[in-house]
Amino acid sequence: MDYHHVIEAAGVVSLGLVAYSYLVRWSESAPPGWRRARPIAIGLVFGVVAVVLMVSRIHVGGDRFVDARAVPIALVMLVEGGPAGVVAASLAAAYRIWLGGSGAVAGVLAIAVIAGAAFGVRTWARSDGGIGLRHSFALSLAVWAITGAAFLMLGARGRAMFAPVWLALLILYVVGIGLVARLFAEVVASQDAERSRREAAQLRAVATLANAAAHEINNPLTAVIGGLSLAARGVPADTEQARWIASAKEGAERIRDIVRRMNHITTLEEVPRQGALPPMLDIRKSSAPS
Repeated sequence: MDYHHVIEAAGVVSLGLVAYSYLVRWSESAPPGWRRARPIAIGLVFGVVAVVLMVSRIHVGGDRFVDARAVPIALVMLVEGGPAGVVAASLAAAYRIWLGGSGAVAGVLAIAVIAGAAFGVRTWARSDGGIGLRHSFALSLAVWAITGAAFLMLGARGRAMFAPVWLALLILYVVGIGLVARLFAEVVASQDAERSRREAAQLRAVATLANAAAHEINNPLTAVIGGLSLAARGVPADTEQARWIASAKEGAERIRDIVRRMNHITTLEEVPRQGALPPMLDIRKSSAPS
């Protein structure tokens, strides 16, 4: 095996990891419309990585070469999920079809089955509470088996091609998927932890401000409601003045309800955007019981 080619492939995958990290960070602060495009952007990045790995093959001796196209496809489906994985697999499959040759059908089928296997392992990992070494190594073995089956689809020629490279492919997938998946999972975990810390800090700031504002509003509001109650006693019922006082008292009670909710904010829920209005806190949803 030409280790210069291996290092080159590892560098390409590492660049994909760096790009993924930046895309995740960018999507956190991007507008909602751009945030929804995150899976497509990540899928395109890993699809390009897969194509580059198909071009930059690894020499394993004689006239034999292997490539690591399955690594980014399996990784993005495992870590990021269906939409990004489908985009990456579709881009790699399109390039394989463009290359043509007798192995095109087997190659495209292998890409599709690898994506499906990665999605299945992702579902398993999520039911276990997160991606662990057993999940990533199980996926690496599954990808190796699928790749071997794709070679066997070509008959005697495929078996002759697979026999000398099976060990190289096994090592490639165990390292490329089994270990690199842990790096990807750590990127996701660190991003989730950072997001949680940021949201907790925002919640503390909003709750502190809301509590202070509620305290300042509540004192004069109590005087307003008491004054309206006293004024209502000296006004005959069914008069216009009585109706105005009742309306003012109803508004004051609504303010009191808002103040009460401001003291019980537990989440940050925004009001849907309307035109050019800036983002606003939905106090009712933010103070609703869990």
